[in-house]
Amino acid sequence: MSFNKIIVVGNLGRDPELRYTPQGDAVCNFSIAVNDKRRDKAGELQDATTWFKVTLWRRQAETASKYLTKGSSVYIEGRLRVEEWTDRDGKSRFTLEISATDMQFLSTSGGGRGEEMSQDNNDSDREISSVRHTDHDEAQALPSDDDIPF
Repeated sequence: MSFNKIIVVGNLGRDPELRYTPQGDAVCNFSIAVNDKRRDKAGELQDATTWFKVTLWRRQAETASKYLTKGSSVYIEGRLRVEEWTDRDGKSRFTLEISATDMQFLSTSGGGRGEEMSQDNNDSDREISSVRHTDHDEAQALPSDDDIPF
């Protein structure tokens, strides 16, 4: 048996790009940055950023494209894949790619799209950010901070 699952919480590095397959399925791509602090050899704290490419499909793709913007904080869950490629200088490079199965908005930061969201749905930001969007096009209420065991 094998299992491939990753959970990432970070911020969008660019606005989502939405396109459609010839069959009409929505596909949305964006990058997400996860920041961490690590000690270097001298013992000094250094910021370290790990970048992931994220792909969402169908309704999730359309939702992400509509409401997320560069800088938005988001929870992503999915399958991780490492893509190896060669740059112009002939060096091997690696890209971390997530095929997302779950997405949760953690903020509605970003220009006018947050305003559009409120006008289109007549929902408050708190209600929008507490909905979990799954690959099965169903919405589930998320647990409160009191429900989390850590």
